[in-house]
Formats: sequence, structure tokens, C-alpha cells
Amino acid sequence: METFVSLMAYKTKRPSMSLISIYNKSFYSVYLSRLMIGVLFTVQFLLASCATDDTISDPSPFVPTVQRQATYEVEKVKDVVYGYGYGHNDELDSTVETALMLDIYRPMDITSPRPVYMFMHGGGFVGGSKSNENIEAMGEYFASRGWIFLSIDYRTTAHIGQDLSKLAPQEWITAALQNLEANRSAQFVAMYMAQRDAKAAMRWIMANAEQFSIDKNYITVGGSSAGAITALALGVSNLDDFSKELSAEEDPTLSTTNLNESYRVNSIISYWGSSIKLDLFEQIYGEQRFDSNDPKLFMAHGTMDDNPYTEFSNSLDLLSIYATLGIYAELLHLEGYGHGAWNAYVNNKSLSDHSFDFLVQQQGLNVQ
Repeated sequence: METFVSLMAYKTKRPSMSLISIYNKSFYSVYLSRLMIGVLFTVQFLLASCATDDTISDPSPFVPTVQRQATYEVEKVKDVVYGYGYGHNDELDSTVETALMLDIYRPMDITSPRPVYMFMHGGGFVGGSKSNENIEAMGEYFASRGWIFLSIDYRTTAHIGQDLSKLAPQEWITAALQNLEANRSAQFVAMYMAQRDAKAAMRWIMANAEQFSIDKNYITVGGSSAGAITALALGVSNLDDFSKELSAEEDPTLSTTNLNESYRVNSIISYWGSSIKLDLFEQIYGEQRFDSNDPKLFMAHGTMDDNPYTEFSNSLDLLSIYATLGIYAELLHLEGYGHGAWNAYVNNKSLSDHSFDFLVQQQGLNVQ
């Protein structure tokens, strides 16, 4: 079972603006008839002029097909380097470049473009691994049904030494040191590092989409606990958040992270997570990131989860935020379960089964 170490005295209701209690959100046809008549007339004229046997209509966009049952043999490619970041080396007692790695699960003998699902492990930003047995089982589940599934490692507090200057922006470090106990400030810094790395992994996926037959129009990010916090921030934050705050001079390894690539996340899968990282981003930079263009969201959360900063009430808060924005969100109540409810079944379906249904329905995937 995963543990999530305390970061700060986070208040679910967030009554005031401080590092400890977070934000208060608020969200916001004109018909030009004569102009439209003119436009319609022009369009009709052009269509009539072009109505010949040679007229070419736009083809329907390609929609990937996935399988209801495990169908494909799965190939696993381990320890692929997706970029570099700085981390502390105990033997050298210094900060050095550290390879960032991911594992790829892909269906064999299939060449058509595939939907992609990138997952991030939990561990409270202190530990965790892309090789977690539950994540490996999930990789097999989705790849055998037609997805390209990736599980990534990211930097944690284990990569933090005395020199923080290359790991996170000064304003983030200052906020941590001024407001938190020493052991918790390290987690706070690691939250930034993890987000920076997750975005680097997504840009790597975009840069290598053709090689791995990835359809860029069907992107899912997901995670558990700390990974769910990171997945939500990946889908909701702006493209250059968690990278622009450090310059290339401050962090030369940014040049290894495909900064020229862009992406649009379609769906987020959150297992026992929260919005704490986005809340903290708003506290430091004064900018909230939730808006009506955010990806659709599926959450699964144990109703008895009282783990600090990922309590069940956090998913209820997210459900409310999404309702206000008018975006589809779904919360699967794992009745009687606490934190890390990997083995939960609801209506005789596993978490992967429920996630499958959500992705198929909300992304409009074909199913066989």
C-alpha cells in the first residue's frame, strides 16, 4: 500500500490564501446577421463553382480501435531514457546529470496509430518506481488491448542534496524553506522536479510518436497518489509551466527534454490523488490553471482514505470544480477502502476495467 508523507497542513476547504490553505476560484452570441448572410452567399457560390466530379471531400479523422478483451502479445521495452535532470550523487557528494527513464508496453504486430496512456507511480515524492507490480499489470492490461502504455520514473527527494539551485526555481525553494519543516520542504521541492520530469516524458512521447505508432490525438495521463497529483497538473497546467521557471543556464539539462514539442492531453486518470500541486502553483505564482478546456477526468478513490493531502474529500472537491467548469468528470467511490486500493472491485469490475470504459466512451474509440 502506498504512503503519502505530509507536505503541509493542507486544508480541504481552503478558506484563505496562504501556502497552507489554497484558492478561491471563479469562472466566466453575438450574431452578425448581415455579415453571415454575405458569408453564406459566398460559400454557396464557391461550392457551386467547385461542384464537379473532381471535388475532394475531407476524409473522416482516423479513430483507433481497441479490444474489449486481451488480444495482443505485449512487448515491453525497459529503461528508455527520455531526458536528463540534475540529482545528488552520494558517492561523489555532488549534483550530477541523472538519466530519466521510462518503460514502454506495446502491442505486437500492430502498425496502425495507437492511443497512448502514460502513467506515474506514487510514493509521496519520496520513493516509488515505474516497475511497481500494480503498474506492470496495468501496462499488460492496456497494451494487450491496443494501447501504447508508458510507465515513467521521475526524480524524488532521493535526488536532493545541499545544492537546490538546479532542481527547482528559487521562488519555489524559498516558499518551501520559509513555510515548511526541513523534511517536508524536500518533498515540496521534489514536487516541482517530478512535474518537470513528467512533462519532459510527455514531450519525448510526442517527439517519438511515429516510431512507436502513437496517435497524438488520443493522449491519456494517469497516476496513483503522488502520481495522480502529477497527472492532474500535467493535464491542467499550461504547456510551459514547470519548465520556463528555470533558465537553460540554471538547468542545462532542459536542453535534453524536447522543449520544442507540444501536446494536448485528452483524458486524466486519477487514483486517490488531489489538486495540491496546482494549488501550490497558484500560491507561488498567483495564477490558477483550471479552465473549461481542461481534459476529462476519471477518479477512483477509497472513501476511507485519510492519508494526508489525498483524503477522499479531495476528489469530491475536484468533482465540484469540474462541474462548475462544465467538463465531464467521474468519481468511482471505492466504498470502505483506504489509500492505495489497487485491488478494489466495483460492480465486478477492476480499476482498469472502469478506466477502459471511461476512455472508450469519452475518447470515442472503436471497440471490438
